[in-house]
Parts: sequence; C-alpha cells; structure tokens
Amino acid sequence: MTADEHTSKRFDAELEALRARVLQMGGFVEEQVSQAIRALTTGDLDLCASVVADDARVNALEVGIDGDCTSIIVRRQPAARDLRFILTVVKCITDLERVGDEAAKIARMAKLFNTVDRLQQPRYVEIRRMATLTLEMLRKALDCFARLDLSGSAEVVRADEQVDDEFRAILRQLITFMMEDPRTISASIEILFIAKALERIGDHAKNISDYVIYMVKGTDVRHAPLEEIEREVMASTG
Repeated sequence: MTADEHTSKRFDAELEALRARVLQMGGFVEEQVSQAIRALTTGDLDLCASVVADDARVNALEVGIDGDCTSIIVRRQPAARDLRFILTVVKCITDLERVGDEAAKIARMAKLFNTVDRLQQPRYVEIRRMATLTLEMLRKALDCFARLDLSGSAEVVRADEQVDDEFRAILRQLITFMMEDPRTISASIEILFIAKALERIGDHAKNISDYVIYMVKGTDVRHAPLEEIEREVMASTG
C-alpha cells in the first residue's frame, strides 16, 4: 500500500466516523423528543427533568462534532463531495441541537402542566398526532442522511407541509376554545407553545433533508418550492 492509499483510507475512516457520530446524536435527540411528549401526556415529572438535563449532552455532542469537522478541514483540506459532506454535517448538527432545545422546551411546559392546578385540563389528541408526524419526519431525515436517499428527502420536505397544516388546525381550534370559554386561555396558550415547538422540529427535519440533497448533488434547495425540489430529485433518480 502506498502512502497516498494509506492516507486515503484513513480519511475515509474519519468521514465514516463523523457520519456515525451525527447519527448517534440524531438518535439521542429523537429519543429526547419522544420522551418529552411522553412526559407531557403522562405527567411524569422525573422524565421532564431528565429531558431538560439531557439538553446539555446534546450541546456537548454538537461542540464535539463541530470540532472534529474543523480538525478534518484543517488537516485534510477536502474538496468537492468530501467538503460538501463535512459542511452538511456542520449544518445538520446545528439543526439537531435546536431540536434538542425544542424537546427541552416541551418538557418544561409538561412540568408546568402537571404542577399547576387548573379547572380545565388540556387535550392532547391533536398534539399526539402532530408529534407522531414530526418524529417520523426526523427519523426519516436521519435515515436519508445515512443512506444518501434523495427520494426520501423529498418525502420529508413534502411531509413538512402536512405538519404546518396540523399546526394551523390546532391554532384554529385553540382560538375557538379560548373564545368559547375564557377558563381555557392559560392551558390553550401553553398547548400552542408546544405545537409551535413541534412545528419547529419539523422545520429542522426538513432542513436536514435539504442538506442531504445538497450533499449528493451540490444544489442548494433550502428555499426552493417543493415542486422544484421534486424535479431536482427526479433528475437524479430518473
């Protein structure tokens, strides 16, 4: 084996280790969101505290992976697709860290719900449905990152529109509740904060899928309409 071949193999191993760390962070954040929703619907205060505490670990993962990316860029001076991969990693971990922030926010609201006496208890049916959609988006976005799946990435982008529709439906319902019974105002506003956190998690999952398309094709689709993204994907898979 030549020195160049040895260097290339080591570089490939470093990139693969980087991919594995992103997926590890993603799995941890996904579980954090799931536990936050569970804490909300079960009233488990210990679980609320655990989710909030885990945010520090998410932050540490972001800092650590970002440092690895900087080190690789300095030492290896990557170009073309390798450079796009590292830039994608940097962007993805930023979005994952923000998903962790939203999970901690939901857990804090869950604690508030279950430590304050109120005449009207909030309903969680719509929140559960929205949470299921956003968790599936996040899971699929991470899977697309792992497998460089362009078609799946487009599906995540499409699903974000459904999550937005769910948010608007919850907003309309909460406004109706508050108008009909002022006693629901406090709980309704808090539910709205949770729904907004879930909507933001969907946005971050969409961002990760956009980055996958950039990583594979070199095309920045972050602000492109869904139809343009689907055409871009079809041009690759057709």
